[in-house]
Amino acid sequence: MEIKICGIRREEDIEIINKYKPDYIGFIFAKSKRQITPEKAAQLTERLAAGIKTVGVFVNESYDNIKRAVKIAGLDVVQLHGDEDEEYIRSLNAECELWKAVRVRDGADIPDVKGVGRILLDKYTDKEYGGSGTAFDWSSVGSINTDKPLILAGGLDENNVRSGIKIFNPVCVDVSSSVETDGFKDEEKIKNFINAVRND
Repeated sequence: MEIKICGIRREEDIEIINKYKPDYIGFIFAKSKRQITPEKAAQLTERLAAGIKTVGVFVNESYDNIKRAVKIAGLDVVQLHGDEDEEYIRSLNAECELWKAVRVRDGADIPDVKGVGRILLDKYTDKEYGGSGTAFDWSSVGSINTDKPLILAGGLDENNVRSGIKIFNPVCVDVSSSVETDGFKDEEKIKNFINAVRND
């Protein structure tokens, strides 16, 4: 089971990441309290241990800005979290892997998205495109109309992640706010989350 720790933005975060070695880290380039620049992401990546891949999170960003960030930060994955449709994805023609977030409404089906490698499931909210730190109602999900690998996100923590894995059988779990204290990554919480996933 792969693990992504999202919202990395400090040198101290990288030190923790290098110690516990999740599979992916996420840099948020969209407007957010965790937003960083491609230049800052590049500086952090220089300190990152070998084998840990980097994901850039974008919301309704221009093609040029995404490609610039991929080049500067050396991203392995582009994660699209906005209203990007299949035409946008096709036109992006990214030089790295693409993931697409699907905001899940209670009772709604989970759609397929063409042109991406993985689909990330996150909670639907009216006011934001993700990162709410709350889980969608796992029991109310409709049909999953894709055979693409799933990433489970939204309100995961060390206490519920095993249940989410059993229900959705994702290839990866994605966490951010629940491994923070006072808005910053917390080593103990990251360790406990990773142990909860890997020590099944």
